[in-house]
Amino acid sequence: MIRKTFFSVAFGLLILFAATAQPERPGQQPAPEAGESFKVGMAGYTFVKFDLDKTLETMQRTDVHYLCIKDFHLPTNSTDEQIAAFHAKLKEKDVTGYAVGPIYMKTEAEVDRAFEYAKRVGVKLIVGVPNYELLPYIDQKVKAYDFHFAIHLHGPDIALYPDADDVWENVKELDVRIGMCLDIGHDTRNGKDPVADLKKYHSRVFDIHIKDVTGATKQGYSLEIGRGIIDFPAFVNMLREVNYSGVCSLEHEKDMGDPFMGIAESIGFFRGVIATTKKQ
Repeated sequence: MIRKTFFSVAFGLLILFAATAQPERPGQQPAPEAGESFKVGMAGYTFVKFDLDKTLETMQRTDVHYLCIKDFHLPTNSTDEQIAAFHAKLKEKDVTGYAVGPIYMKTEAEVDRAFEYAKRVGVKLIVGVPNYELLPYIDQKVKAYDFHFAIHLHGPDIALYPDADDVWENVKELDVRIGMCLDIGHDTRNGKDPVADLKKYHSRVFDIHIKDVTGATKQGYSLEIGRGIIDFPAFVNMLREVNYSGVCSLEHEKDMGDPFMGIAESIGFFRGVIATTKKQ
């Protein structure tokens, strides 16, 4: 484990250097996740204080190609022309918008808008936070649209969906396309083990937010991957064991006014873990 951690950190620092010193030369060799069943991406919320151009520049410099779209980059009332222009800008940077959200939903009308928005954007995965009483209506909409719906869990910060157990208990009798966005940081902060939860609930895990945290309590806070308490080698190996085929998107929530060094460090460390835990 010490050896793996050393090489993970070293690999992360290499990625950090490449991201900050050589932005014009991304992707010189395949990323460590090449060949894995899962992908590495970015959660749009990471860039809540930045426009789409800065978001895509950062993704290009860190060689990340999958984005969960937030409505501050592409508003829900965007025209078809604006949506087409958005996708064209992503394509220029070799980025794919793979989902929309998280979107909060307190009424059926808000659910309707979210599903129509996703349809017009051209994705089939919604990351959402619907009130509990709306879940039967979500079930109807999933059947009608043939979408997957991933409920974002929030740890101890809000009453809705604090952890993977809570999401499972509320969706297990619903359409199998309704599941969770497993936020491993928030799951940990609610006293849970995200490695065990991925194993238990993998059939309903449709998206993953990766981050690290300082503690398994509400007081635990988000920080760069590799600096906290989450066992990333075990998590990556569990991704392989359950054959997770979705995206692991970094949701970086530290220094959000200037997150770029932390983003590069986190992506580098995560990829270092992927590289050093591969079977030889």
